[in-house]
Amino acid sequence: MKRQIVAMLMLLATVVAVPAQAGSQAGGGELTVEQAARTGKQLEQALAARSARVAIVARVGRPRDQLPDGIRYTHVAYAVYSQVQLADGSQVPGYTFYNLYQQADRPERSDLVTDYATDFYLGAVMEETAVLIPTPEVQRRLLGVIGSPAYAQLHNPDYSVIANPYDLSRQNCTEMVLDVLQTALYGEQAPAQRKANLSAYFEAQPVNVSPLKLMVGSVAAPDVTLADHHGEPVRTASFGSLGRYMSKYTLLSEGFEIGTDGQVKPLAL
Repeated sequence: MKRQIVAMLMLLATVVAVPAQAGSQAGGGELTVEQAARTGKQLEQALAARSARVAIVARVGRPRDQLPDGIRYTHVAYAVYSQVQLADGSQVPGYTFYNLYQQADRPERSDLVTDYATDFYLGAVMEETAVLIPTPEVQRRLLGVIGSPAYAQLHNPDYSVIANPYDLSRQNCTEMVLDVLQTALYGEQAPAQRKANLSAYFEAQPVNVSPLKLMVGSVAAPDVTLADHHGEPVRTASFGSLGRYMSKYTLLSEGFEIGTDGQVKPLAL
């Protein structure tokens, strides 16, 4: 009987809409190196055309039909204008990407990793990007945080795909981006105060997955947990909720998407 129950749980886990390896890793996507390089170049050109020093960028790391309603992007990071070192040792202007990635062999744990545009898209399953460009003043403040020890101190390596952004015990990539933004806005604070401010002003994304699937996912997948939600409706930080927050409080200069055809269009929040 025990074996049958385990088998049933594993079968149900295959249809959980927030699966393990949820698209926030280094590599492991479906794009070729050529596709990743092309998509990365399109993004860098769009950012440079807007003189962006810091942008929040998102890619799709899981097929859309596997994502909960209202969530379109799985991995969110900062792109920072800098000097990029090429394979021959020379340096050219470009963007460095500041990521929180799940560990390949322990998806319930994460690391802070910097990489470049092609690397960023090697974890994607489609050539589509979403971008939030903060106001110049917010960009200036973000640079101050990202370039300081405070950046690493904001990282919590205990990862959950559906981390509660109001709780300190778990973190995902979008919550890390949000915590950096909060520090840029308010300065360094006690962690509990930072979360209190988020509870007051940030509206998290409801995770519209059945309780049964979430329960099964938390049993079968190490990077899915309900422990930090304390029995309340499951909500998490998403790219869309981050964009709406920035738009509401006039922290955003522009939001746009780059489609699979390379065309830029305004971002619908």
